Amino acid sequence: MFDDALHTMKLSDDGSYTAYSKEYNEHYHSTKDGALKESLVKHVIPASKIIKKDEVHILDICYGLGFNTLATLFYYESNFPQTKINIYSPELDASLVKSLMNFKYPKEFDKYRTIIEALSKESVYEDEHYYIEIFLGDAREYIKNFTHKFDIVYQDAFSPSQNPILWTKEYFRDIQKSMKEDAVLTTYSIAFKIRLALYENRFKLYLNEGENFRDSTIATFRELEKYKYVDMEHKISCNLGVKSLRDSDV
Repeated sequence: MFDDALHTMKLSDDGSYTAYSKEYNEHYHSTKDGALKESLVKHVIPASKIIKKDEVHILDICYGLGFNTLATLFYYESNFPQTKINIYSPELDASLVKSLMNFKYPKEFDKYRTIIEALSKESVYEDEHYYIEIFLGDAREYIKNFTHKFDIVYQDAFSPSQNPILWTKEYFRDIQKSMKEDAVLTTYSIAFKIRLALYENRFKLYLNEGENFRDSTIATFRELEKYKYVDMEHKISCNLGVKSLRDSDV
């Protein structure tokens, strides 16, 4: 049975189900944008257009219902089938992961049933195309002790108001250290304090916008031509006294 003690399934506007966390008092996805659509348009598609390699290493913060990971497999299989995909995803809620065999996923994920079951039972899946690992524990400790460098980071934790420890300046410092110089980070957040925390860790920020979904953020260490640049110096001058979220605030 899906973990309904702390979660309830919710149909989102694109026809896919998300879940509501009673612990964090939030849905895992925007019910307006839709669970599957949000994963694709705010994370997978922009990241895959920026990072084009034969093999990619992805940090998925946090695994949650697994949509970002599964949407990555779905999109790359259709558009970049030769790419070797490695996904590493910390997740604090072990009981949630174990229950995902019984979650009502969209039909697009039917082909990944074996992968979903393996991850639910063993927290790891590997074949000639994919390596996927779920770390059941503290995301910040996982990042600090990880030895690989990432090409892509999906920053998709619960909101800063509900899970601030995964949005601070110090947290993004560790994320920055874990990324390659040509890497990209995607996040649904456009909050000034969060963008400031990224900017203070030398990220350049860009607006991810499009039809029928709310704006989100792309962060890199290099210039991007096809996205609108966010002028943080100007925004800082208009928000004097505002500080980035810090560990000491949590």
